[in-house]
Amino acid sequence: QGHHSQPFEIEQLCSKLVGMNIKIVCVGKLKEKYFKDAIAEYKKRLNRFAKVSIVQVPDEKAPEKFSAAEDEKVKEIEGQRILSKIKDKEYVYVTAIKGKQRSSEEFAKEIQDLATYGHSDITFVIGGSLGTSDAVNKRGDDLISFGKLTMPHQLMRVVLIEQIYRAFMINS
Repeated sequence: QGHHSQPFEIEQLCSKLVGMNIKIVCVGKLKEKYFKDAIAEYKKRLNRFAKVSIVQVPDEKAPEKFSAAEDEKVKEIEGQRILSKIKDKEYVYVTAIKGKQRSSEEFAKEIQDLATYGHSDITFVIGGSLGTSDAVNKRGDDLISFGKLTMPHQLMRVVLIEQIYRAFMINS
């Protein structure tokens, strides 16, 4: 027994990680070429480890001066569009400032644990400029935060896909 079984266990784990499907559901179109290029690069690198898809849903136009009720309405409409792209079996992380912050190593371990326990479909949600609706947050299995800084949701896509890539690199 001893350490002879280790290569086999590592192989098994790698095959579980490789069979993963990572989906990023986000609101709005990505216009900036430099963001698109960065995402394409990380997506290419991630292809060694997992099947990665990025699903964009249309954003709801919102004037600058909106009431709280109108904000909620926009988030609800965007939320319905997001939820329509999520299947029951998917493990869902919703990015939120109120979410739990993790180190890259903790995040990598979570991804590894999810794979180990049979969650091969992991979905990440990035809401629109107003954030995500209550319904989306409730559907989330976990809320994840990348710090207290507010950043453009287009940039958030780059940060998120880079951290997913980093998690797979740490695990490999």
